[in-house]
Amino acid sequence: MPKIAEIDDTPNPNAVKFTLHEPLSWGIAHSYESAEQAVNDPLATALFALDHVTNVFYTDRWLTVTQDGAADWPALVRQIAVPLRAAPAAAAQSAQRVTAARLAVHDMSEQEQVRFARINDLLDQHIRPALQADGGDLHVLGLAGDTLSIHYQGACGTCPSSIGGTLASIENLLRSIEPELAVEAV
Repeated sequence: MPKIAEIDDTPNPNAVKFTLHEPLSWGIAHSYESAEQAVNDPLATALFALDHVTNVFYTDRWLTVTQDGAADWPALVRQIAVPLRAAPAAAAQSAQRVTAARLAVHDMSEQEQVRFARINDLLDQHIRPALQADGGDLHVLGLAGDTLSIHYQGACGTCPSSIGGTLASIENLLRSIEPELAVEAV
């Protein structure tokens, strides 16, 4: 039963970030853009049952909920707190399972895997901490030639600055190691 440590606004006016005392997961992000996607996740299902909820994103010790802009935040925050407090804290998971989930790379040559790991390391060091501080994250969908496809999660998914300035910053940073690399948000 995670206890809420803090509730913070994010740069996205339609998203709020809940910081928790206990983890909901061990390093595995859960991102849902609809109730249908969340069908096998009891916490996300309970949150989507609330009026106006359009996105649920959580990992470890925080959760971000995005609404459609029509809800009163103070009232919605009180409603969100009920299933969040009722959710079980993360069960112990083996390090092997977490590592496998983080390092899943599909059908890449050894050289592509090294390149992909280098890009992810740079994102982990310079981009993800800032996105996570604002209640979001990004997931790398793939690397095809000189194009990196990413998907914003949580508060970043519908934030106007994600598509403009943040995307350009990510691309500029990655071009410091690969000058021809383009980044697209999907």
